[in-house]
Amino acid sequence: MHVPQAGLRLDKAPPQAYGCRMAALPESRFLDRETPPHIATLILMAGIAALTMNMFLPSLPAMTAYFRTDYRLMQLSVALYLAVSAVLQVLVGPLSDRFGRRPIILGAVALFLLATLGCLFAPNIQIFLIFRMAQAVIATSMALSRAVVRDMVPGAQAASMIGYVTMGMAVAPMIGPLIGGVLDSFFGWKSSFWLLFALGGMLLALLWRDLGETMARNDSSFIQQLRQYPALLASRRFWGYCLSAAFASGAFFAYLGGAPFVGKEVFHMNAIWLGFSFGAVSFGYMMGNFLSGRFSSRIGMNRMVLWGALISVGGTGTSLLLFYLGLGSAYVFFTFMVAVGIGNGMVLPNANAGMLSVRPNLAGSASGLGGAILIGGGAALSAFSGSQLGPDTGVFPLLWIMFGSAVMGVISILYVIWRERRIGPLDEML
Repeated sequence: MHVPQAGLRLDKAPPQAYGCRMAALPESRFLDRETPPHIATLILMAGIAALTMNMFLPSLPAMTAYFRTDYRLMQLSVALYLAVSAVLQVLVGPLSDRFGRRPIILGAVALFLLATLGCLFAPNIQIFLIFRMAQAVIATSMALSRAVVRDMVPGAQAASMIGYVTMGMAVAPMIGPLIGGVLDSFFGWKSSFWLLFALGGMLLALLWRDLGETMARNDSSFIQQLRQYPALLASRRFWGYCLSAAFASGAFFAYLGGAPFVGKEVFHMNAIWLGFSFGAVSFGYMMGNFLSGRFSSRIGMNRMVLWGALISVGGTGTSLLLFYLGLGSAYVFFTFMVAVGIGNGMVLPNANAGMLSVRPNLAGSASGLGGAILIGGGAALSAFSGSQLGPDTGVFPLLWIMFGSAVMGVISILYVIWRERRIGPLDEML
């Protein structure tokens, strides 16, 4: 398989201004800040954010006992993390458009290290949740990895490259819960956070050496960058892509909030088996990302988003039907989550590329705003799904939330397709 290299050096331009729209992509040089970052660096930037979000999930029951609290309060460590991620992305997008990608990403990783230490030494649940919210600063690296890609390549090419980046990144959440389950069983819940701290330190060193500045010089002030948001918010197609991504990933975030409870309380799974099963959706996500990387350029972003959304609907709908027929089990539940992963892997790279292509000069702002909408909705669905589950509910509330979110994703992309057919692909998003 040929993976496009994330590199281009402009010999007649300063190293800090090598953003481009060319189709040809010469290879980047690893650990050379004078060329764009290597694709492996982009994968790791996104991967550590994914690990931070879900590696500790098999430990939630043990953490509930450690802090002597209620599971619903402990589950807020997911919802609050996502909520803060959403708010931060509104700010880091225009900040990166103003000051550049490199300083914002390096600062975010450094703050992540401090927040992780706070989680490790928190004396009670309240302090833990404060530092857990602070850990959300690492979402900056995931959001801006997309902006870095868009700095280097245009349109459908960006969708393909984002697909390859997130395909590799999908390995992290696929194995993360399994690693977290093993660590929890043998060393306790804190071992997952010590691993995150070590990985964060290694990422900071890598970024210092390999991540040069990909954004062309921008003399606008931060306030001027924020004032560009109304132009994005007024774009119907921007909203269509945002909502397609938000509703498609909403099914996944609802799964994050509810699956640990379902696995532990409904199916009575131990931490290792739960961690292994939890990775099913990430395996599907990696498959979907491969399809995006392979076919987005030739098939087109909109059709890839539509097919991905339909696959998510089919997976959650079939699972729901089997449970109503009395054929449900842990195998059925987690197996059909693979379809949700495939759908997300097809939807997100293409919908993100669509969002960033609305105004290429505002790629950071678009990535931040789109990410905020996506993750903010995910935080709400994660908290809602967790609140609806109890000892007597079974899996039905979670599956209905996931199914409804996936259906709304289909409706959103159908609107984008309808508008493009009505006005044309060169519509300026008014």
